[in-house]
Amino acid sequence: MSIELAPPAPINLRNAKPASHAISAIAEVERDLVRSGSLEMGAARPEDARAIADLLPAGTPVFVNHLPRHGLADTLSGLIAVKAAGLEPVPHLAARRVASAGECRDFLTTAVAEAGVTKMLLIGGDLATSRGPFADAESVLAAGLVAEAGIREVALAGYPEGHPRVDAASLAAALDRKIGMALAQGLGVRVITQFSFAPARILDFCAGLQRRHPKIPVYVGIPGPTTPVALLRFATICGVGASLRAMTNQGMGAVKLLTHTDPGEQLAMIAAHQRGNPHSNIVGVHMFNFAGVTKTASWMNAILRR
Repeated sequence: MSIELAPPAPINLRNAKPASHAISAIAEVERDLVRSGSLEMGAARPEDARAIADLLPAGTPVFVNHLPRHGLADTLSGLIAVKAAGLEPVPHLAARRVASAGECRDFLTTAVAEAGVTKMLLIGGDLATSRGPFADAESVLAAGLVAEAGIREVALAGYPEGHPRVDAASLAAALDRKIGMALAQGLGVRVITQFSFAPARILDFCAGLQRRHPKIPVYVGIPGPTTPVALLRFATICGVGASLRAMTNQGMGAVKLLTHTDPGEQLAMIAAHQRGNPHSNIVGVHMFNFAGVTKTASWMNAILRR
């Protein structure tokens, strides 16, 4: 059963030393970022929804992935399980993996009707050749299928380290167009960043987006607890190469990679930034799972309860 986590008890800081006050304030921001955050679940494991619900607040957004080996319809059981567990189901839709406009329309309509879906993550997908009519996320939005199905908010991907096949200027322009298109269709918009090993790149990306779109909230992608080997493998798959190369060139690759297998480091960095920037557009974290969603949910639970 889903649980509602009570807010942390108030802390009396009147007689606390400044350092203790600062640590307590940052810890509170960390809890807020996790409480407002989301995580990903594999489409092939709908049974994980119940385990997540036992660890996180009711209504936590759970993104059900759309991998190359799965059709869109294969994700429906996961979305329904997430909804039944008292969490919020959010489907991935990878545009280049969709065979037809009809498949896209049928999936979204069914997801709304049977799983109560109101939000979705729209990405381009990593196929060299599109399986159907959609070359990218922008083309799905342009078709009007998202709003037509009753979806109320779309999450778009942000790339702090850039994209291995798209230059930075084109990426920014495409994101601007997608945001404008979604807003024109009456959709809410959030941006979820790809994870990165370079905190400065994340903050630079968020600052640039805030200058262009000050009202668009950002959820910073963070890898959940995992091993260095798994993290390196997924970083290579996801195109997070710039910061890895920088660490390797500095002769610190292995050491730095080990420190980044604990999500706490990046969470603390973001929280410290938030505490000094009250008008920041970062509102939560989005947890990627490379070693099991239950392990990630347990880590989030520990942050919320400590």
